[in-house]
Amino acid sequence: MAIFVIVFYILILSILTIYAFHRYVMVYLFQKHKNKKLKPLKEFEELPRVTIQLPLYNEVNVVERLLKTVSEVEYPKDKLQIQVLDDSNDETTMVAMRLVSELKKNGFDIEYRHRDNRKGFKAGALQEGLATAKGEFIAIFDADFLPPKDFLLKSIHYFTNDKVAVVQSRWGHINSDYSILTNIQAMMLDGHFVIEHIARNRSGRFLNFNGTGGIWRKEAIYDAGGWHSNTLTEDLDLSYRCQMRGWEFIYLPDIVSYAELPADIDAFKKQQFRWTKGAIQTSKKLLISFLKADLPLKVKIEGFFHLTNSVAYLLMFLLSILMFPSMLYRFRIGWYELMYFDLPIFCLATFSIGVFYALSVKEIYPDWKARLKYIPFLMALGYGLCVSNGRAVIEALIGVESEFVRTPKYNFDRDKKIKMMKAYSNKKIYASICEFAFGIYYAYAIYFCIDYGLLAAIPFLLLFAFGFWYIWVYTLWQNRDSLLGGRIRTVFQQS
Repeated sequence: MAIFVIVFYILILSILTIYAFHRYVMVYLFQKHKNKKLKPLKEFEELPRVTIQLPLYNEVNVVERLLKTVSEVEYPKDKLQIQVLDDSNDETTMVAMRLVSELKKNGFDIEYRHRDNRKGFKAGALQEGLATAKGEFIAIFDADFLPPKDFLLKSIHYFTNDKVAVVQSRWGHINSDYSILTNIQAMMLDGHFVIEHIARNRSGRFLNFNGTGGIWRKEAIYDAGGWHSNTLTEDLDLSYRCQMRGWEFIYLPDIVSYAELPADIDAFKKQQFRWTKGAIQTSKKLLISFLKADLPLKVKIEGFFHLTNSVAYLLMFLLSILMFPSMLYRFRIGWYELMYFDLPIFCLATFSIGVFYALSVKEIYPDWKARLKYIPFLMALGYGLCVSNGRAVIEALIGVESEFVRTPKYNFDRDKKIKMMKAYSNKKIYASICEFAFGIYYAYAIYFCIDYGLLAAIPFLLLFAFGFWYIWVYTLWQNRDSLLGGRIRTVFQQS
């Protein structure tokens, strides 16, 4: 039993090391290609017609802000159509209909489509909207997004290249400085949008459309088979199907579409769960055909890591279980020296995370040095997420279906204050009992290491312990009303 635990632990640690090395590859590709600027082949002599799709589901807090912002986008009215694709079953419907009516009176070509069911969820709404979309090009914005006024004018001319299917903008953050949690999320997304997107797109690897803040060529959507709803990441799914058909994607980091970050831990975990599960579903669906496709080897290698990266959460979950028993067994059977196998690997992985995110914030924030303090919190939170996201990986692998759970939006303004109109009820805290148990587990592991002088392992154990405890305590705090027997209210105060 002891040998099996040790061997399995080392195997998992070795696989995670490979994924950590891939992060170094992303940094290398970013550094190599970051100064490569993209320009349109030419400009349209006459601007093409564009349809802006706005998928909604119970977005009463932000729908007015969304439509106001979209109506201010600079583009000829006779070339612009707006589609409000509303699946709501609450007061959002009445608010959206009123706003659409007002915009029609102001001369906008705007269409309101309401579905009585959520068949296909967001993918279903987008696909049905295509039936009446007048534009050759389809811009998509989620309910919490604030596209810049010049978004279309700056991005549309890249489609003068007939091979381009997508132009994707970078996500900015309305409320990144609201709390430690939102600062961490901003850093996580910045790493994706600054390092990974530039590295992939500029080096000729596959890029993924991020579901919002971008424009599609309608012809490319149809050519790739349209929006599918059999994964929770319909954007990643269509992106790979489209590029496997030979279409090209463009990423423009200088165009920033601002959006809200989840302000509470429950919403954040649900969003991460959906993204993780959807990525594995997409991997199951497309990985084999992707690897068999007539594509350059470098594209296949990067695509493999891109599509399977979320499996690291399951591996991290298993590692969390096996780390202490492996340490204990090696200590008891006299294989103490083998413990030094862990140290360089953990240092390699930790350093790769630090370099990856430090480089991303350095690229876009003048005060980037002040933001480096969030990197240890980011690493700890990543470890703490392995329970929830590990379950997402398992559900995807065994085929458990689940609905598309929207992320609550609270209408932050530019001063990071919330102008809330409607509260969202929180789930019970029992879902976090596993994080609590792991926190206890790692507290004992740290005590054991202190007692037996295994001091080199303590910093890494502390990161795991802090991640689990952070999620547990945050959940307790945000559900304090229900724990005290009061009515659940979602009330946030400026940190």
